[in-house]
Amino acid sequence: MVLGLLRRRRSRSGSGAAAGLTVPLPSGAGAIGCEVVDPMGQPMGGAEVTVTALDSHRVATRGTTDPFGFFMATLPPGTYSMMIAAEGLTPTRQDVEVVAGVSAPTLRVALEPARQLELPAPGTWLFDPPHTAIRFIAKHVGMAHVHGRFTRFEGGIQVAQNMADSRVSARIDASSLTTGNNTRDGHLRSADFLDVERYPFIDFTSTRFVYRGGSKWTLQGTLSMHGTSRSVNLDTTYLGTVNGGYEQELRCAALAKAELHREDFTLNYRSMLARGIAVVGPTVQLELDVQAMYRTHDTPTPPE
Repeated sequence: MVLGLLRRRRSRSGSGAAAGLTVPLPSGAGAIGCEVVDPMGQPMGGAEVTVTALDSHRVATRGTTDPFGFFMATLPPGTYSMMIAAEGLTPTRQDVEVVAGVSAPTLRVALEPARQLELPAPGTWLFDPPHTAIRFIAKHVGMAHVHGRFTRFEGGIQVAQNMADSRVSARIDASSLTTGNNTRDGHLRSADFLDVERYPFIDFTSTRFVYRGGSKWTLQGTLSMHGTSRSVNLDTTYLGTVNGGYEQELRCAALAKAELHREDFTLNYRSMLARGIAVVGPTVQLELDVQAMYRTHDTPTPPE
């Protein structure tokens, strides 16, 4: 999964309009790209683009648009979800298909001004695991990034009349960690890192919702992991509510991100390096892509 070099063909008129995109393709790969413009139709540089594999909820690649508003990536064949976001504008998500040997037509995306989305109705909203992903990205010491996720978790949102008073609770089964490499996964579950036998769960409990404008919120709370609790802030983009699923359940969705420092949770990578063990680096990017379903009847409250 290599980010493609974006090459721009300009028209002979000298107007600067993009006539098309070309990229050399590795064997067996295809390319997708997007051109992002702001509400005035001007190129939107620095927009965040996250491409996720729909079959695994795993982040395939991410990056930002160039100064001309373009982003392109080469990926294995498959179906992906491309999410595009920029500060002060409404994020958008598009499904894209990657075909081997094909550079797909560039998708033009016009971001709209952020608006105050209708907030979820007061009550209990429980995470929907098949449509929720808890992912992490860590820098492998001296090498590329390691992508992983947790496959077993539960949680929910207790929405109050005043959104600032709402609560979020989540419990993650630490042993459900997977990075696609059994040897590495076993090491990360061991006493060298998460020590899942002694600390089987990772827990998050919010303390406050802080509104930042548009669809942006900061979710303040406490993360407990490896026997240690620390205050963390989740930068959260609220994606709205919709009737969806096979039974047309009322759902809300949000994307939350945070940067964690492993030493804050007594996960000391320097001791691993001193013993000659190649490990992930000192910081971990955490991402929660959440869908929650509204419960109109009595249900258990989210885990404490």
